[in-house]
Amino acid sequence: MKEFMHVGVPTTVAREGEIYAEGIKTHLITPDTNEFHIEYLRFEKDTPLPEELQTLVHVAYHVAYKVDDLDKQLAENKVIVEPWMADEHTRIAFIMKDGILFELMEEVK
Repeated sequence: MKEFMHVGVPTTVAREGEIYAEGIKTHLITPDTNEFHIEYLRFEKDTPLPEELQTLVHVAYHVAYKVDDLDKQLAENKVIVEPWMADEHTRIAFIMKDGILFELMEEVK
């Protein structure tokens, strides 16, 4: 099962309410703070995230889905960003499928 979570939109503008994700050197507005579930991303120059995520997101954004089995999805698709723990309950990875960048999120219990 896949559940739509948000659309990631790059920005160069600092926004009120941003949080800083130190591990990925990115400022972001979480999608649960706005009615259209937009995740605004403002990358620092030395972010460790790969070029595909930084450049493709500027062209086509990315679409995020909550999945039941992240490892199964990673085995079946081209992994762009290996999984990491975004917080104590959410494991995240990025894949490329049909030329589209997807963020996959799995709830960890």
